[in-house]
Amino acid sequence: MTDLPPATDGGFARWLAQRAGDLLLKLREEMGYSDPAALRKAGDRLSHELLVEQLTRWRPADAILSEEGADSAARLRAERVWIVDPLDGTREFGEEGRADWAVHVALYCQTAPDSRLAEDPSSEPGPARGGSGRLVAGAVALPAQHCVLGTDAPPPFPPMPGVQGEPIRMAASRTRPPALLSALAEKLPIELVPMGSAGAKIAAVIDGAVDAYVHAGGQYEWDSAAPVAVALATGLHASRIDGTTLEYNQPDPRLPDLVVCRKALAPSLLAAINS
Repeated sequence: MTDLPPATDGGFARWLAQRAGDLLLKLREEMGYSDPAALRKAGDRLSHELLVEQLTRWRPADAILSEEGADSAARLRAERVWIVDPLDGTREFGEEGRADWAVHVALYCQTAPDSRLAEDPSSEPGPARGGSGRLVAGAVALPAQHCVLGTDAPPPFPPMPGVQGEPIRMAASRTRPPALLSALAEKLPIELVPMGSAGAKIAAVIDGAVDAYVHAGGQYEWDSAAPVAVALATGLHASRIDGTTLEYNQPDPRLPDLVVCRKALAPSLLAAINS
């Protein structure tokens, strides 16, 4: 991979997520799985350090919000803020054979135009806004799946399910599925599909492996910013579970719930959640 990143923010996000993913794959190979706790700790730290180093080098005027500790009140006044999760799905990363973990890189701009991407003013609809700005670029690397999804080249809208009337395939945590899903199952025909990280779950909606992802168990901005940017660039629905806008670069980075699904499914799914 070239050491010179693309000039566009979307291309840069993809380049950066890819580099962090390659580092994590190499770390897995070098350390093995005999000490999962040490592997997970090293993955979090080294990926964070790479992301911060490259952002500082290539986007020195921008602020950073990272799960692994890069944050300051200055980001609330910054025009551009990179919201990153160096290793989404740390548990899965430490388990041999698991591929449902990710790297998230997203860019939030305070005064971005009302368009899907700042780089493509002709596109619609727009990604989620926070305050007066919005997410303008994002990439989700799924290194163990040899895949990077990005707003610079949004994936096509996922194909519809093959058979009408089938249950709604819903991505769910394999270890902590929220109680909300049990309540939903009493109102809608759903089939839970267990998997790891939030990035992997939203990626599964993007590529059509599942129809929806509903979460209500507590998350932070870095858990969803990049995959939400890609999902909306693809043409999917993304919102809070009450249907309101997902807002980013807030003083408190907690963003505890979200829904990502096909637009046609959103009305019935939101109605069932909030009934």
